[in-house]
Amino acid sequence: MSLKTVVAAAFKHLRKDKLQKVEFIYYISIDRKWMNKDQAALLLERAREDDLITQRDGAWVPTFDPEDVEIPLGFRPTADVLESRGALEELVADIAKQTGTDQKSIYAEMNTIIRDGFAGKLLPEAAVVIIARRYRVPCDNYIDELRKEVVKESLLEKR
Repeated sequence: MSLKTVVAAAFKHLRKDKLQKVEFIYYISIDRKWMNKDQAALLLERAREDDLITQRDGAWVPTFDPEDVEIPLGFRPTADVLESRGALEELVADIAKQTGTDQKSIYAEMNTIIRDGFAGKLLPEAAVVIIARRYRVPCDNYIDELRKEVVKESLLEKR
């Protein structure tokens, strides 16, 4: 499940349009028992990094309409919502933010470049740099980390 679903669940179930940090953490960790308090605080920080929430007048408010998000019956987030993002995911998020589009569109464009422009022979890390440059999104600070990810992946494949 996505981080957006978790954030939407908190606002929808509490029937509030803004939450204090302690309310959010309480809901995630004590009320729902989805994770511990530290994980809930990390979840809040990840939501802020992904621009799903913003702080206004000392409270957190969603940057989207939680009513538009469907919360599945029996919803329980998995641990992957807390995983840190790699350089590729961060650059995709940065491109999406600066171009005003969603991340799914950026990934779709990456796949099109890889498939159609390079017959499947281009790595996603290179495709995302092409997209960043296409939209004039600064990406130089991601290059070293992307290079490390490519090397790491190739070493894992050789094992």
